[in-house]
Amino acid sequence: MDRGHGRIVVSALVSALVLLMEEIMNRTSLKPLALAGIALLAAIGVGCTTSAQNNAPPPAEAETGGAASIPLWKTLPEVPPLPPADTSGYAPVNGVRLYYAVFNRGGGEPVILLHGGLGSSEDWGFEVPLLGRAHEVIVVDCRGRGRSTLSIEPLSYALMTSDTLALMDYLKLTRASIDGWSDGGIIGLLMAVHHPDRIDKLFAFGAVYSRSGYSGEPSDPALAARYMARAKATYRRLSPTPDDFPKLLAALKHMYAIEPELDPAEIGTIKAPTIIADGQYEQFITRAHTEALAWLIPGATLVIIPNVSHGGPIQDPAAFHRAVASLLGGANKKPF
Repeated sequence: MDRGHGRIVVSALVSALVLLMEEIMNRTSLKPLALAGIALLAAIGVGCTTSAQNNAPPPAEAETGGAASIPLWKTLPEVPPLPPADTSGYAPVNGVRLYYAVFNRGGGEPVILLHGGLGSSEDWGFEVPLLGRAHEVIVVDCRGRGRSTLSIEPLSYALMTSDTLALMDYLKLTRASIDGWSDGGIIGLLMAVHHPDRIDKLFAFGAVYSRSGYSGEPSDPALAARYMARAKATYRRLSPTPDDFPKLLAALKHMYAIEPELDPAEIGTIKAPTIIADGQYEQFITRAHTEALAWLIPGATLVIIPNVSHGGPIQDPAAFHRAVASLLGGANKKPF
């Protein structure tokens, strides 16, 4: 049996154990057992490394006017505007008009930035100027978000993956790296599994491969309310259908009720150099799931960014970029 086939078989055999450990994590008294299982998987397996451990320092305090306020991981920072694009427009793909913008065109290996569920390309205001120093950077508004239109076809991760591939065809990009946040990271996983010839490297922050990875813990109501208000205002400002925010919410709710569900054995076939990243205080996804995802991908690196949560890319953009650059190259190749 060759090494690649052996890894697929091992991934299939351990998938049940991974899911069992995630279930155990939901039972407080048995969490040490689940964590021990994750440690065992990491020890026997893949060459998956971690750049920050669970005993990271306490969260930094955000300061306003010199006075400490709330922990960094509970903040919702304002994002600076994107710099002027070299080119932007709308790609006609799969029955929708998909907005995109290209920065530093021809200035390096291409990287596509994919935002999260209720986000838009404007969420990358911190990252684009940094990544654009060494790469051609493409941002996109996923269907129904930002300036892109939403069709009557049900939202799915497979459909959004197809949209991304169609955009690459439209832009005449044979291959690109993916830097994905939340839903964007899930799209990146699907591309790496099903279209390995189109992806160079994968950076996935705050992504899950199965709905079992969600923590189920209640979110901070004040932070959630602020985020929802911002998302609604951004939608109204950018969308060609500014009154259809409830339709978008309904479409996402339907998708999240059944997706994603990637086969662990398929994840084990990913060949692209990969970093699986998350924040130390991730509030939606269990640490066990993130560690399992990194373990399943051959040679993947696990990066836990200190003092941030699911909003890490805007809570500590410098640390986020260091992690990205450690995979994609350019300045600051060492994550921490």
